[in-house]
Amino acid sequence: MKKFNITVNGVSYEVEVEEIKDGAPVQARPAAPAPKPAAAPVAAPKPAAAPKPVAAPAAATGATTIEAPLPGNVWKVLVKEGQEVKEGDVLIILEAMKMENEIYAPANGTIAAVHVAEGASVNGGDVLVSLK
Repeated sequence: MKKFNITVNGVSYEVEVEEIKDGAPVQARPAAPAPKPAAAPVAAPKPAAAPKPVAAPAAATGATTIEAPLPGNVWKVLVKEGQEVKEGDVLIILEAMKMENEIYAPANGTIAAVHVAEGASVNGGDVLVSLK
């Protein structure tokens, strides 16, 4: 067995790892000198305050709405109201399941409204952007 010190979110942990080869433990080697004790745990940093929800403006009449394809967090808003976009332009980057998902403009147009803010949590089907 090998001993390691691992730090996660500022907290130090001492772990033992056993090597296994072909389903059986590997023969232990002579004992090494005793490791130094792990540093005293450091208090984990406090999480940042969640962003305040933004009231979603009503979709403009006749506007195309772009919805979240799956639940996640808005990582980056790349457009603003009144901005011209072309079909295929990236509007928003949505983080879901530790992956960044780009949300594209389905057609040419002008951004009528941005319904979310960076850091906001969204559910699948929530309106992200209105395009006219």
